[in-house]
Amino acid sequence: MKKCIIWANGKAPKKNVLFFLRKRNYNTLICADGGANAAYKLGIIPDVIIGDFDSISKETLTAFKNKSKIIQFKRQNDTDVEKCLKYAIKKKFTDAILVGVTGDRLDHTFCNLGIVIKFFDLIKLSIIAENSYLTAYTGKVEIKTQKNEIISLYGLNPKTKIKSYGLKYPLDNVALPFGQKESTSNEAMSDEVKLNISGGKIFVVRDFKVMKKNGFI
Repeated sequence: MKKCIIWANGKAPKKNVLFFLRKRNYNTLICADGGANAAYKLGIIPDVIIGDFDSISKETLTAFKNKSKIIQFKRQNDTDVEKCLKYAIKKKFTDAILVGVTGDRLDHTFCNLGIVIKFFDLIKLSIIAENSYLTAYTGKVEIKTQKNEIISLYGLNPKTKIKSYGLKYPLDNVALPFGQKESTSNEAMSDEVKLNISGGKIFVVRDFKVMKKNGFI
């Protein structure tokens, strides 16, 4: 597997999160436009910087000019994160973790959540934001868990049905359409949760620290 980190222009991740991901073989750091500003402030050198460059500072560009691969796309029909993902897919990356994709603007947050679904069939995507780890799933899934771990599940439309095994509050072919019903703060009853998801995709949100501690990433 070929893995990368994509760093957007939202709330920056902590430095130790990036170091941990590097140890887990997320060896390439791609910054989406203004995400490079945060990397510069933390003293981290991106491998690649991609975007339309409406957010990156001149100081950051100068600092990374001879250290990072810099690619400017002036097109406006996709976001800077999408530009990074298209580059990653072209370069045959199989897995990407998105950081810096949440922050002060809810519209950007919603857009970046949607990107996880939009690119679902092209690259495996997850989001780390604060202490949350989000992944999308479909089909039959077996998830390694810690007993009593908090797990939240969110469907996206009424056609998507979920059957669960190993959750404290079981889901028996239940739909969790956004804005109508959800399974927030469910709990794992043992060291494994099984899901059977039909008719679409769902989001599963877990505790990043628990996943890190138990080697689930």
